[in-house]
This record gives sequence, C-alpha cells and structure tokens, in this order.
Amino acid sequence: MSDWNISKKTILITGSTDGIGKQTAIELLKLGAKVLIHGKSQEKIEKTIKELSKYGNVRAYRADFSSLKEIKEMADKILENEEKLDVLINNAGIFSHQKILSEDGYELTFAINHLAPFYLTLLLIPLLKKSAPSRIVNVSSMAHSSSIDFENLQGEKGYSGYEAYSLSKLANILFTFELAEKLRSSDITVNCLHPGVINTKLLREGWGFGGASLAEGAKTSVYLASSPDVSEITGKYFSNRRVSEPARISYDSNVRKELWKRSEKLIKDKGLEILYLK
Repeated sequence: MSDWNISKKTILITGSTDGIGKQTAIELLKLGAKVLIHGKSQEKIEKTIKELSKYGNVRAYRADFSSLKEIKEMADKILENEEKLDVLINNAGIFSHQKILSEDGYELTFAINHLAPFYLTLLLIPLLKKSAPSRIVNVSSMAHSSSIDFENLQGEKGYSGYEAYSLSKLANILFTFELAEKLRSSDITVNCLHPGVINTKLLREGWGFGGASLAEGAKTSVYLASSPDVSEITGKYFSNRRVSEPARISYDSNVRKELWKRSEKLIKDKGLEILYLK
C-alpha cells in the first residue's frame, strides 16, 4: 500500500463549505485529488464550488446531518454517482450552548458530531471496500471527554454545551478504534485526529477566542488522507501529524462496543437499516 498516489484518489470531506473542512478540500485539490464536498446550505455549496473549482476537480453533495434520512439520501447518491471512494474524512461538527433536538428527536451535538459520521461511514463501507486500499479519517479533538455516562448521552440528566461537545469527540475516538478492529482484515484503515486549536467559528462559538490558521488545522487531515507513510497504520489517534494518546477510556473495548450498540439502536429506532460489517 506504500504506492499511495493522492492525485488518483477520490475524497469525500463532510462539513467542507467553511473552516477546516474547506481548507482541507483546497489542500487536497492542490495535490490533484478529486474532492467531494458536503454542506447543509445549497447556497454555501454553490459558492464553495465556484471558489474551489479553480483548484481542481470538485463535486458537491448536500445533506443536513441533523437528519438521518438526509444522510441516507446523500449516501445513496454517492453510491450511485461515484465509481470509487478512496478516502472519507468525517469533518463536520457543531458546538451548541443550548440543548436542541434534531429532526429525529436526538440531542443535536451528539446527532451531528457522532451519529451522523457513524451512520454515513457504515453506509459508504461498500464503496470504500470496492475502492480499497482506502482510508477513513475522523476529526476528533483534544477536548474529548475522559469518561462516558451512557445514561446521559443526550443530556438526559442535564445539559452542558462543553460536556456535550467533549462527549461527542470521545465518541469519535471510540468509533474509530472499534471500526478499525472490525475492518482489521480488510484493506481499509481508520484513524482519528486532533486538528489543533484553530480559528474556526466552532472555536469562537464554544470558547470565545480564535486560534491557529485554517491551514494549520487542515495539516493532519491532509496528512492522513495523502501520505504513503500511514498506509499500514490503523486504529490510531493523531495530533500534529504524529500518533498521540487519547483518554485511557478510548482503549476500553466494552465501552466501545456499548456505544456502537446504542448508536445502532438509535438509527434502527427511526426505521433505518444498518449495514453489518462481516
């Protein structure tokens, strides 16, 4: 797998009409990849397509990630339209000070930051398998929680924007490590990352201050998508383009399996099917 050539790859980046996702798209387009961008607003998608087209081959898909039905519709379109998918970068994320419910009745931060990438990834596994060797890259954060209360996944006991965000970012890591195990015998790698403290609207909304540049924030995502050096690496958490150590709970297989089981149930409860990994 060391002959990984990014200029021949098709890459989907969720949440890529602004911030780190958009910058990641620009950097990967510059490297010659075909990039599929995703956004919620058709107006922002069209504006971003116009802006990014000068860098290379870009196509867009629209879905509101607070709706499992729209995620399924988007995945179906990708499976229908795209011959291959070499890299999936789950980048979309939000921060909310208020407890808001999604269209499906789930707490919004948990729904968009965890349930959406969980469901989308499983829907796209067939195309990733067909395109293998392929890669899944999940954008987490060093702000991830060091514990998980399964009876308060959606703020049932009480809601804090910071706790909801931290929990969702831990969920990204737990999902990454569990999926990496399930795909161990395949030719698909699964890794996650902390992008840095970056000047995004999410950081300003949550913490009230800016950070490093978007180019800095895109570096590790771009590295995990494009570098031949990580072809054999799976089930790891990266920071600043190096393997790093997340919270100890990330390595607890019982916790990972419980989150997986509950995530599946939340999707099935809405009458949607989950593709099981063999």
